[in-house]
Amino acid sequence: MFPRFASIPLVVCAVHVGAQEMPVGRISDEAHGIYDNDLLSPEFHRGRREALRAKLPEGGVAVFFANPVRKRSNDVYYEYHQDPDLYYLTGLTEPDAVLLVFKEPRQFSDGLHDELLVVRERDPKREVWEGIRLGADGARDVLGVEKTMTGKELLTVDLPWRDADKVYISSTKENLLNDPHNSADLSDLMDRVDATLPKGTAKGDEDLERWTAELRQMKLPEELALMRRAIEITCEAQKDLMRKLKPDMTEYQTEAIVEYVFKSSGAEHEGYPSILGGGAHSCVLHYETNRGPVRDGDLLLSDVGAEYHGYTADVTRTMPANGHFTPDQRKIYDIVLAAQEAGIAASRAGRAFRDPHNAAWAVVVKGLKGLGIVKDESEVKRYFMHGTSHYLGLDVHDAGLYGPLEAGQVITVEPGIYIAENSPCDPRWWGIGVRIEDDILITDGEPENLSISAPRTAEEVEALMAK
Repeated sequence: MFPRFASIPLVVCAVHVGAQEMPVGRISDEAHGIYDNDLLSPEFHRGRREALRAKLPEGGVAVFFANPVRKRSNDVYYEYHQDPDLYYLTGLTEPDAVLLVFKEPRQFSDGLHDELLVVRERDPKREVWEGIRLGADGARDVLGVEKTMTGKELLTVDLPWRDADKVYISSTKENLLNDPHNSADLSDLMDRVDATLPKGTAKGDEDLERWTAELRQMKLPEELALMRRAIEITCEAQKDLMRKLKPDMTEYQTEAIVEYVFKSSGAEHEGYPSILGGGAHSCVLHYETNRGPVRDGDLLLSDVGAEYHGYTADVTRTMPANGHFTPDQRKIYDIVLAAQEAGIAASRAGRAFRDPHNAAWAVVVKGLKGLGIVKDESEVKRYFMHGTSHYLGLDVHDAGLYGPLEAGQVITVEPGIYIAENSPCDPRWWGIGVRIEDDILITDGEPENLSISAPRTAEEVEALMAK
């Protein structure tokens, strides 16, 4: 899934999951509603808080709020998704929470602590409807956060601020609702934190955003294990789609094939709404309707990503509905593939973040000129209008600084050519949309294509579809 803007400024043992070995983190614990044994460990999250603390200045305090609960319609809510920074630092997946990370230990009623996690209180009546809550004791025992309390407790205590504190508060939340039936919801917690700050306290979020981006753009081995699993599931979904795709399917039937593989393989969610565009819809960049037909002779563009334990894949393949590219489709496809190969080759430590895009762009310019679709480079933007790379991780467009590439980062490389109906070129090309996207690990040597198992060349795609 390409960037939304064209410009890109514990001791562990192993459990087998498919072909991958996954580290055991938090152990499955049904009493607390935990059923997976390959979640990130408390030691991982504690290490991330320590890394953030090291970036804080003297007297610094970082404040992170959970994502708000979001209403879908009337009394129906979207399935909850945690704020990525809060999840990265704690592993908490519940709403109505606050994390404070102090540079130096602060005096609480029970002693000195350099962190505080505020969570929902246990409520047996609500848990009958909504499932198990960790509560303050569970958050401390399961997540390993040193100091915890409930939101209702926060409303009655004074936080250990100092007059000289430098307070960094995460960005304001969108779609924030105040639940009149909950006196300690996210809105109340945000108000309480703000009200307890000493008058004149300087608040900011730009430095905090930069610090968390510096951390999250570098993937640790535990994160890479989860990303590999998410990508493996996604590649299997793309391959299953190639095996089962037939003319006159609907786009929603192709979406069902992909997302069945996601769920049946253990992925909790899609990392973003699946894009399955047939025919002219292959030229709609963020097409999410997925209701149209996929006719004989059409291309189907499948841009999908499984989300596994918070980490998402992002893999795009373009395939012919009838199993065979037409000569014109093949010409466009081969240009995009060559552009992607050039972009991957440029994905090396020390190179500028924009270098993969520049390498891919040069190939597309030459290819479109060679086919007579454009006469001048200035016309190419009409057909290749997005950047080639973005970071990947807890978000599909993950946090990062977009500086020089470094070993340990994961980026996408995803050039595309989209020739919409009524474009100013020969009508023979109209309706051809091709994007090929892979997830690339930057290393100290050659880049590693984490999604290489999904066929990429036209010959490979046709061969698998023939089976």
